[in-house]
Amino acid sequence: MTGVLDGVRVLDLSRFIAGPLCCQMLGDMGAEVIKVERPGGEDARMHAPFHRGESIYTMVYNRNKYGATLDTRHPRARELLAALIERSDIVVENYRPGTMAAMGLSYQDMTAIRPDVILVSISGFGQTGPLAGRALFDAIAQAASGLMSVTGPADGEPVLTGAYIADHIAGYHGMIGALLALMHRRATGEGQHVDVSSLDALFSTLGTRPAAYAMLGEQPRRTGSRDLLNAPANVFPARDGHVYLHAGTDGLFPKLCAAMGRPDLAADPRYRTVEERRAHTAELEEEVAAWTGRHDCAHITGALAEAGVPCGKVAQIPEVVESEQIAAREMMLDVEHPELGPLRLPGIPIKMGGTPGTVRKAPPRVGEDNDHVYRDLLGLSEQEIEKLADDGAL
Repeated sequence: MTGVLDGVRVLDLSRFIAGPLCCQMLGDMGAEVIKVERPGGEDARMHAPFHRGESIYTMVYNRNKYGATLDTRHPRARELLAALIERSDIVVENYRPGTMAAMGLSYQDMTAIRPDVILVSISGFGQTGPLAGRALFDAIAQAASGLMSVTGPADGEPVLTGAYIADHIAGYHGMIGALLALMHRRATGEGQHVDVSSLDALFSTLGTRPAAYAMLGEQPRRTGSRDLLNAPANVFPARDGHVYLHAGTDGLFPKLCAAMGRPDLAADPRYRTVEERRAHTAELEEEVAAWTGRHDCAHITGALAEAGVPCGKVAQIPEVVESEQIAAREMMLDVEHPELGPLRLPGIPIKMGGTPGTVRKAPPRVGEDNDHVYRDLLGLSEQEIEKLADDGAL
């Protein structure tokens, strides 16, 4: 079975998370992805944790790729990159704006090499605007986007999320942009430049908050784990951990009360409607916490599932990795590496009924596919490849 992107070639000139994730998702769906990194490997290969000397960080974002090396400062670098661009449908890069142009490979330069090329540029602040030239990491995006200001306890300091959410969302937007550009090219023959900003991508997740401020002057505030619109909807203690339950709507709240054995709460005038419950959230949460605190997580989630109330245990990572649901959804996969042996890596989240994604190739070690890229694809001789390696180009 071939993937829906079979026949599409992607040149991955990116590093760290956003760009590599974008390219990996394209690879999962059948595209041939060529990852080019500097000799010795990108900086992310030095990031812990390590498995048999190799960074798990880079394993998670680089499956289904051919790994090649190239020193972009070498005199022949532009020539070799141009040859790869000529043979690629999509180029993905996440350098700081202006870097590719300094290499003589701006989008306009690329169109002279391949007129219908699709260039996906993923950067911190985008290709335009007063901050375009600044460097940005995920934490800075969380701070600058406003997300950090609404994350954390109401009476505490702003905090980071527990995952690199900006990088991941930017990677998803990069993939979407690449696919939209590919559809446009198939209809018109035209390529285009896709400009994705981590700041833009994360800002887009803030929901009603920016519009509410712009139109109503509302200043968002931190609410911890409480739902913004309903109550009770929060994290509650159990005898063996914590659960998150959401019974804030007028339809769900009586079901929670019945499961708790407290029908009196549903009849209490303070809790009859969403607005009344929100006005008395603190005392209502005390009632719910008194019930959850007497039971184990399994009892609570089972009782609420039977009652039709959304609820989940606040699971630790080991529990999630070993859970039946993750196994059923194939979200942890065994990937065989020719040198490192079996790897256990996150699966493919997009489930396609007719053209499912596949893992066809383990994450490459540094330069492991140089022969394939430079000999088979570009047609260089063994002697030319050896000379490039001896000169430090590869």
